[in-house]
Amino acid sequence: MDLATANDLAGSLVRELSGVLVGQETVVEEAVVALLAGGHALLEGVPGTGKTLLGRALAYVTGTSFKRIQFTPDLMPSDVIGVNVYDMTTKQFDFRPGPLFSDIILADEINRAPAKTQSALLEAMQERQATVDGKAHALSPVFSVFATQNPVEFEGTYPLPEAQVDRFMLKILVDYPAEEAESCILDHIEEGFEPLGLGTAHINPILDHARLSELRAVVRSVHAEEMVRRYVTRVIRATRSKPQITLGASPRAGVMLLLAAKARAVLTGRDYVSPDDVKSIALSVLRHRILLLPEAEVEGLCPDDCLKEILAATEVPR
Repeated sequence: MDLATANDLAGSLVRELSGVLVGQETVVEEAVVALLAGGHALLEGVPGTGKTLLGRALAYVTGTSFKRIQFTPDLMPSDVIGVNVYDMTTKQFDFRPGPLFSDIILADEINRAPAKTQSALLEAMQERQATVDGKAHALSPVFSVFATQNPVEFEGTYPLPEAQVDRFMLKILVDYPAEEAESCILDHIEEGFEPLGLGTAHINPILDHARLSELRAVVRSVHAEEMVRRYVTRVIRATRSKPQITLGASPRAGVMLLLAAKARAVLTGRDYVSPDDVKSIALSVLRHRILLLPEAEVEGLCPDDCLKEILAATEVPR
């Protein structure tokens, strides 16, 4: 697959998804970036803003298999990964795969499950495999997790451990749509759109398993000049020296930022990464990877504020 074809398919993905998730253009674009870069995304927003719908629509337009896992306090790791069941006829244990064995996983309200269940995703997200009774089982080559969480309801939730949060390439903030877009949503409902039936949104699958793998290969082949790679490094290291930040971004964050910038370049039709690609996606890649000092939070600062200051102060290569 050449760059022109990849750019056309990536643009089609964004257009198709925008027909379902009205008024959330930035959210859709960043979700496509995560998918093309082979990463995972954490969607944070209040209920009813379309997070679950986005996960279902992504699987629909890419022609991939989809499973939704509703995380609850009593969910066990075996409910996610699967179990070995003894077969009386063969006198052997057979592995019965859980919902994790799919192409796109929607981990709904991931922060409602206890740490033991959350950690079941760690190996899967990092190594594309799951281990049961000492035996590793390979996951789909295009395996991607899109997890959701509610930012305002904390009762009965378990904060995600830093090790797991760091596995998410992007943290995408899903806000309320603008008034015009919200009115357009009601118009679509009146015209017959049914969220449970994506075919009523007049969108069509434009990819399949193989084409998605080819798209990801094109993203990996996008060139990043040395000066752009050094720029990424300076941004990452600046998060570790800023006084208001108590925990800076890890080296993995630099890798994720570069890969996301490559996917962003393909979306804009270029075979090279520009500093603007890095800047445009940096907040979503880094906002969940830094921790602020309590004093900074009391002053009303948020991770995005600090990251914007870092990007403004870091010299951009010409």
